[in-house]
Amino acid sequence: MGGRKRNQEDKKRGRTSSDSGGGSPSGRQVQGDLQGSSNLRLRSGKMVPHASDDDDDTYELTDLASHDLIKHKKGRIEEGDGLFEERSTSSASDDDQGLSLLQRALGGGGDLQGDEESSLSILMQVMLPFLVAGLGMVGAGLVLDLVQHWPVFKIVSELFIMVPALLGLKGNLEMTLASRLSTHANLGHLDNKEDCLSMIVGNMALIQCQAIVVGFLASVAAVVMGWIPEGHFDFLHALLLCAAALVTASLASLILSLIMVGVILLSRKCRINPDNVATPIAASLGDLTTLGLLAWIASVLFTSRETDLWLSPLIVVGYLLSLPLWIWLAARNKHTKEVLYSGWTPVISAMMISSMGGLILDFTVSNYKGIAVFQPVINGVGGNLVAVQASRISTALHAAAPLGKMPKFVTEMCINPCSAFCARAGHPRTARVLLLLVVPGHLVFMYTISYLKAGHTSLTPIFVVTYLLAAFLQVAILLYISHVMVHWMWKMSIDPDNSAIPYLTALGDLLGTGLLAIAFHFLYVVGDRDADLGD
Repeated sequence: MGGRKRNQEDKKRGRTSSDSGGGSPSGRQVQGDLQGSSNLRLRSGKMVPHASDDDDDTYELTDLASHDLIKHKKGRIEEGDGLFEERSTSSASDDDQGLSLLQRALGGGGDLQGDEESSLSILMQVMLPFLVAGLGMVGAGLVLDLVQHWPVFKIVSELFIMVPALLGLKGNLEMTLASRLSTHANLGHLDNKEDCLSMIVGNMALIQCQAIVVGFLASVAAVVMGWIPEGHFDFLHALLLCAAALVTASLASLILSLIMVGVILLSRKCRINPDNVATPIAASLGDLTTLGLLAWIASVLFTSRETDLWLSPLIVVGYLLSLPLWIWLAARNKHTKEVLYSGWTPVISAMMISSMGGLILDFTVSNYKGIAVFQPVINGVGGNLVAVQASRISTALHAAAPLGKMPKFVTEMCINPCSAFCARAGHPRTARVLLLLVVPGHLVFMYTISYLKAGHTSLTPIFVVTYLLAAFLQVAILLYISHVMVHWMWKMSIDPDNSAIPYLTALGDLLGTGLLAIAFHFLYVVGDRDADLGD
């Protein structure tokens, strides 16, 4: 009896020491590392966010693999069979805390105190893709400046209304895909080949389904918005717009989706955060690819409208008949089934918002020819930067808490603008880094356009200052909206990976085009006018 009692006491002491981490030097070291940040408990299970019953702000992360128990080596946590249930006790931001938790949970070998990304690290990762993206937008601006003089754009002017909506596909579809897959990559869900292949196939089918629907609705919106002020409806022009939109949306989405998948998988292997590089690369290729395809396809259909009258109707009917196939493929896939049913509201709403920007472009391009070369640039830069911020916030929330549960360290959603940009760490720090790129980036893009002798605009000092002020104001407004919108969506159990970026990039199109039109009108009023300013 005495021996059994001593054994029970020894076991009880062993459990107590192992729970407190004080049973060995390595355990004490782990416990010391964890103080001031969080308390961890081990449980077995799968890696899924889970809210405990006793505390709304407690959440759990479980390791996917079933290996040995957590091993302590030199103050680091290695991958094992256990659940990290973290009860946040620090005041750190959800960006830093979520990302450092994510790094630890994935067995990244990071220090227990968290490997927070520095401002310099964020800047270096974002800057190169941003500049590459900007040059792609400059290319799109050069294309738009060239094709605005083509017969098809002069006769079928509703094409200008479709330009922001179709260019916005990179925000509605490709950037949303990049944000979804970046979150899965950061959480380690793409490391399994079968899961990775299933996600890719399902998302490609979903993107084709969304591209066909959005392309068709964008053409309908362009026809209606062009018909209402003129009071004239041309059925052949409507068919041309519909066919051009469907082919452009489908082909551009296919090409860009394949590139996005490759970029995210490569980023994962190179240990680069795909949130920082995937969306800018989508932006860099999206505008140029989409606008080039739209101009070429519309020109071909316009040229063949008399000899091959059947071509446009055949394209429209063919794409509409293929839609059930893509719906069936996306509905069968567990990774895209939910998005297929719930992801239409942001995509269609964003298309309508972008179309309003297109209406502004259609009105102003007839008066200010020089606006065409800058419209894809200012819209693309704004959408690019805000997509990076939204993707980072979304990833941090996915890593920190279950959908619908706000992390304890998120005190309020509608913070004041000063706090959104001036706080010392977390999302405000990222916002400052992104704002820091606006002025030098636009200067590079403007003088690239001037060096190539494109457009109709002379870069006078007053033009440069006015343009930069419009661009800076656009990005600042978008970054603040992104902070509020992503956190609000998360609290309402709406996945921001699927919903935030479409709204933000569409608002970027509307704000960018509107502010650019105001800037050009202001320059005309003060007398800084060239051929582009209405002479």
